[in-house]
Amino acid sequence: MNPDLQCTFFDDDCHYSLRELCNVCNVHAQFIQELIDEGILSPQGQKPQEWRFRAVEIKRIQVSIRLQKDLRINLPGTALALDLLDEIARLRQSKSRLEQLYSLEEQG
Repeated sequence: MNPDLQCTFFDDDCHYSLRELCNVCNVHAQFIQELIDEGILSPQGQKPQEWRFRAVEIKRIQVSIRLQKDLRINLPGTALALDLLDEIARLRQSKSRLEQLYSLEEQG
């Protein structure tokens, strides 16, 4: 067992401030601003002091960091990769629903 391995669970219904998001993801506010400018993150609120982020955006930040660090993808490329990953997830979900419907039709 790896004693250095940590796991944190986030409540999907919670919203996080900019400061909380920076602390959780161990990034600077400037990096968050760059992700917002690129369309990778979409905070609720008008000003940085009012911004609130959903828990799902923590995952987007983590994936962005990995894409940039491991694959050396720039921010526009990261935004494109995240959009493609989102589309793949939607397509898989649709496929699963269609398979369930088809299965029900075969039984009935």
